[in-house]
Amino acid sequence: MTNETTIKGYLEFHFKEKSKSGKTNIWLVSNLDGYLLGFVKWHPPWRCYSFQPDEKVGTLYEYKCLRDIADFIEEKTKEHKEK
Repeated sequence: MTNETTIKGYLEFHFKEKSKSGKTNIWLVSNLDGYLLGFVKWHPPWRCYSFQPDEKVGTLYEYKCLRDIADFIEEKTKEHKEK
């Protein structure tokens, strides 16, 4: 799983690391220029992956990017629950 990168539209999802528990994964989300937008991490209360914008940068998303993020999260949540 190391060095896994998924490109969807104008976004790149880079595998960063396993969570502290080792049960889930963390991905960095950036635009195609490498600008960090946030992270995809497991959110235990909701029992699914969620996108968490980087608090240090102000970000703006249009519907295509939001759809790409949602598709990635849905795919990874499904994979995790099928284990």
